[in-house]
Amino acid sequence: MASLSVVLCAHNEERVLEACLQQLTFADEVVVLLDRCTDGSEAIARRYADRVVSGDYPLEGPRRAAAVAASGGDWILEVDADEIVRPALAAEVRALVDSAPDADFFQVPIENYVGDHLIRHGWGGSFGTTSVARLFRRGVKTWGLEHVHPTVRFAGREGPILRHGIAHLVDTDIGDMMRRLERYTALRAVDLSARPKGGVASNLFRAVRRFYKCYVGRKGYREGDWGVLIALMAALYPLLSTLRARLEAQGIMAEGLVDAPLRAAGVSAEPVRRIAA
Repeated sequence: MASLSVVLCAHNEERVLEACLQQLTFADEVVVLLDRCTDGSEAIARRYADRVVSGDYPLEGPRRAAAVAASGGDWILEVDADEIVRPALAAEVRALVDSAPDADFFQVPIENYVGDHLIRHGWGGSFGTTSVARLFRRGVKTWGLEHVHPTVRFAGREGPILRHGIAHLVDTDIGDMMRRLERYTALRAVDLSARPKGGVASNLFRAVRRFYKCYVGRKGYREGDWGVLIALMAALYPLLSTLRARLEAQGIMAEGLVDAPLRAAGVSAEPVRRIAA
């Protein structure tokens, strides 16, 4: 019979980690990878996990790959610290793995909560998703090196989407949602500084297209004001990321930009540098 490992990566997640780990007893093995944790996450992980790996893993792709490499199961279920695997999903996953399926990976529905409010519609545009391929046979999933939303590739055959979903506390409140947008755009700007993807005009058009896709195509309108907010966040993500990459690249040259006009006027730039410092 095939074995099942649940793997989980965490960075300072003591607030939610215990509730997540308590629901994973259906697996043959639980592996927790701790990335630069400075809170109580390690103590919690060691109470529940079969194996705990601690280190410095700044990129998501290599971090997830290292967690999988530390596990020993024939099948892998990826879970995040802010997610809960309810009994119905646990039973479905266990039965599926034990049935020796022909497929190699499966999409798992994601039930996204902001606080205690379940939002079913409108997610997309790299700001949220309603399903993700989290259950897979060992060796079929690889990740890219992007700083946010790394490229994922699969080998083998995809099976049908599972019936039951993972409960995901995607944000604690609206302020947390705003902070996530700030964090995502900062990381995406790093990738775009090395490999630009379109200019401001093309990303402005992309933003309009994303808003329509989330609010209309993905039926965000069913969520009322929440649908508007989510569609807006998804729309702003590529545009703000592009602007950050461009403006921050200019900022690297700020000292030279100050020096040139002051030298032309016969004025020393040193006082300006002292003020900036």
